[in-house]
Amino acid sequence: MAEEERDRKWTLLRLRGLRKRWIVNTILPVLVLLVLLVTLVSVGVSTYYYSSMENGLMKQAEAMSSAFNDYFMNSYSEYNQMATQAVDTYEDKSRIELQFIGSTGRIQMSTSGLTAGSSPGTSDITRAITNQEITPFQGRDPETGEKIMAVSAPLLFNGRVAGVMRLVTSMKLVDRQIVLVVFIILAVGGICMALVLISSLLFINNVVEPVAVVSEAAKRISAGSYGFQIENKYTDELGELVDNINDMSLKIGQNEKMKSEFISSVSHELRTPLTAINGWGETILEDTTDDPAQMRRGIRIILNEARRLSTMVEELLEFSKMEDGRFTLRMEQVDLQAEFEDAIFTYGELFRQEGIKLNYECGDEDLPPIPGDSERLKQVFCNVLDNAAKHGGSGKRIDTSISREGEFEVVRVRDYGPGIPEAELPFIKQKFYKGSSKARGSGIGLAVCDEIVGLHNGIFTIGNADGGGAVVTICLPVKE
Repeated sequence: MAEEERDRKWTLLRLRGLRKRWIVNTILPVLVLLVLLVTLVSVGVSTYYYSSMENGLMKQAEAMSSAFNDYFMNSYSEYNQMATQAVDTYEDKSRIELQFIGSTGRIQMSTSGLTAGSSPGTSDITRAITNQEITPFQGRDPETGEKIMAVSAPLLFNGRVAGVMRLVTSMKLVDRQIVLVVFIILAVGGICMALVLISSLLFINNVVEPVAVVSEAAKRISAGSYGFQIENKYTDELGELVDNINDMSLKIGQNEKMKSEFISSVSHELRTPLTAINGWGETILEDTTDDPAQMRRGIRIILNEARRLSTMVEELLEFSKMEDGRFTLRMEQVDLQAEFEDAIFTYGELFRQEGIKLNYECGDEDLPPIPGDSERLKQVFCNVLDNAAKHGGSGKRIDTSISREGEFEVVRVRDYGPGIPEAELPFIKQKFYKGSSKARGSGIGLAVCDEIVGLHNGIFTIGNADGGGAVVTICLPVKE
């Protein structure tokens, strides 16, 4: 329990670190991008507003100065009169201040009486007088410190600057508008950032964290925690993945358990006949009476145990070939009935000695040869007969038959023992599986048989027969 709690805490710490790294790696680039985007848009908006405002003042100043130069600049007195009239009748004085400035740079007349007589001293006035061109200005008013935009246009009389017409406007409203637009942009950026954060958190919770949990579980399984199960809280493809990993872990655990039981069983199975062989060998050597009956009995036991050892070794070799892909067939035309009858003849005497009656039944028609490996098929028959004697020998009877059924030649071997528990039937052909049976064996014989029959494109089935006992059915195709 302490180890599980420690593993759980370690997993939580890893998930927190993963969440933090994911958020930083995801949010930081998006945040930088949004900041750059907001900055660029804000600069663009400011530039657009300022340039639009400047262009408007430039055009207005150009139109008004052209009218003065073309129609009103006939005399200096007329200039003063028209300048005074323009100041008095200027319609946009609520937003823009109209100033008339003398050649000395001092304001002569203005729509705002407060500035009359002052000298702004800004660069636009100087350049308008010096260069005789319309000149803009953005900056602070030298006297009030207010942020302004101004445009100065020279008024010419006989080719000389008689004065300067200047349009001045405050930047407060424009800056306020720019701030509002920038605020809206920031709000949109903040909403986008929140959406990115929410989507990232949802992605982390729904994808990244489950994948991390699955990855951690896979590491634990690969490290040897076979049978470890992941809590499945997901209903999508991740849920299916978790189910598959849990199933894999369970099967690996079962296989490891069966393999351990197999090693233990094989060790026991090898030790038992070796003990019998050694014991009877020593008994025969030390028998000074040379009793023929005891010697024959000992030799018979030695032969039986040696035969059982040979069978186990053969099964292990076949299993090794199955595992590394070296399990192959030598295909030729095989008389299946003859091979089956040879196996029955081989085991008939052994079964008779053990008190088991072996019955054989064949059909009336001659069975045609089929494509197959005679040695492998005989191995299957011998294994099935031996398995019937070990697990169903208590019934003292084994029935065998071979017949043609459609496109198959079918071999059946039935015993009259206790049968196979229903819960064990789905696993009976698995490697290392022995179930609840106490009979000797490695648990791989039936797996080898199933592999051989499968390589012949046949069907190998095991089930319980009506009336008790188990029945093995081998179906092999007549033609490929």
